[in-house]
Amino acid sequence: MSRPSTDDPARPLRARGARLLVAVVLSGCRTGAPAPTPATTPATAVPDAAAEDAPVGAQRDARRAEATADRARTDGGAVEPPAPPPHVPEDEPNVRPGINDRYRTGSVDRFVARFEGKDREVAARKSEILGLLDLEPGMVVADVGAGTGLFTFDLAAAVGSSGRVYAVDVTPSFLDRLRARAAEEGADNVTVVEATAKDARLPADTLDLAFLCDVYHHLEYPRTYLASVYRALRPGGRLVVVDFRRDPKSSPKWVLSHVRADERAVRAEIASVGFRFEGTRGNLEQNYVLVFRKPAAGTPRRAEDR
Repeated sequence: MSRPSTDDPARPLRARGARLLVAVVLSGCRTGAPAPTPATTPATAVPDAAAEDAPVGAQRDARRAEATADRARTDGGAVEPPAPPPHVPEDEPNVRPGINDRYRTGSVDRFVARFEGKDREVAARKSEILGLLDLEPGMVVADVGAGTGLFTFDLAAAVGSSGRVYAVDVTPSFLDRLRARAAEEGADNVTVVEATAKDARLPADTLDLAFLCDVYHHLEYPRTYLASVYRALRPGGRLVVVDFRRDPKSSPKWVLSHVRADERAVRAEIASVGFRFEGTRGNLEQNYVLVFRKPAAGTPRRAEDR
């Protein structure tokens, strides 16, 4: 029978550990204190340096992913399917042909004065509207129909350098102004996106919030376009729509001719795509604020959203 080798590299370490343990026991006996044992001594939590140094957005994404995974797992360990796909109508007709053509000509400065003037309710009460969005640092937000940037750069400031704002529009001169202003202000967290009438052209499963302010009535293919926004939202992400109140008894004539659908019809159209209606917010006079959510994974569709 062969003898065990005396060249065991771990042998000195084991011997040293034994000597340290004896020293600890003797020290405890001398002081009258009980010697600590591995089974009863609480471990001190060591902070993860990598986690502490990670950007706020990365930490937030990690927490979201962990929470989503926890929610998605069943008792058997199986993972539920992802959020249900949007309901996209086949060959949806153009409900407002040419409504955006007027913005393709003329000086962009004229539209800046029109969109951002204080005589426009959403401009005069911009701070109030921003307060309804529950913005946080690190969020990913789409300013859909950003126009000349009335909300874009306030959104960018709110989400901070760890967040991102996609400024989406279809009008070339508006897109040029958004790019120029982002460069001037050093807004590195703003990405300008050229959309089409049917597609917001946003990356899938990215957004925490999609924001449309006085934009819905400009959608030529509302359900088809909103299906692309739905895909861009993370499961559980929110859609907030601000638009003009349309009431034949009280609305100005220009609203009745310019805005095709009232609040109830807008809510029904958006819900038909697959969004879950959560309620209204704020107390604006000329506009309403509707809040929707993309269902989380495995969420059954409610009868009122069909």
